Parts: sequence; C-alpha cells; structure tokens
Amino acid sequence: MKFTTIFLLFSLVLCVKSQKWLFDSARFVKQAGQGAGDMWRAYRDMREANYKNSDKYFHARGNYDAAQRGPGGAWAAKVISDGREFFQGGSSGRGVEDSRADQFANEWGRSGRDPNFFRPPGLDPKY
Repeated sequence: MKFTTIFLLFSLVLCVKSQKWLFDSARFVKQAGQGAGDMWRAYRDMREANYKNSDKYFHARGNYDAAQRGPGGAWAAKVISDGREFFQGGSSGRGVEDSRADQFANEWGRSGRDPNFFRPPGLDPKY
C-alpha cells in the first residue's frame, strides 16, 4: 500500500513537471514563429521603403520587435540575423565593416534599445 501511494505521488509530480516543460516549449516555439514574422516584416518594409541609409534602422527594428515577443523571439532574431550575415558576408561585396555595423544594429534592437536611433532623416513615418 505504501509503495503504491508513493509511486502514484511520484508519477503525479513528474506529470505536472512534464506538462510545464511542454507548455514552456510550446510558448517558446510560438514566440520564435512570431519573431520570425517580425523579422520578415522588417525586411519587407526595408525593401518597400527602398530608402538610402535605412538598412541599420530596419535591422534594429526587426530584432527589437522579435525580442519583445520573449525568449523565443529573441532566439529567432539572433539565428536569422547571424545566418544572414554569415551567408552574405563574403558574397555581397559589402565588406567586414558593414557586416559589423549590421550586427551592432541587430544587437542594439535585441537588447531592447530604441531602433529609432538608426532612423535616417526623411524616412516615411509609416515605418
């Protein structure tokens, strides 16, 4: 009888802990998906605006918006930003300095700082 009671209590504790893990995992995945959407929206807006010297602003804004979703969004922003810089680094002809500046803007936004720091004068207010 004691063994059965202990076994049932132990199973209940494990079940509750695993449900919390599953809930946290599902929330992380949802945040990551939403963060990826924020990054896509910033990229799309950058292409639509086609405004000179605005890329750092859109880098910072995309990362900021994604990171505001939570840990999953911040993770998605980091993976997307780092991947983009890795794949474009050698082939775009932009140079190491521009890549470093992009990464600075990415980290600025992910850290929760105001992306408007990079906003160029004259950029349409809708962005």
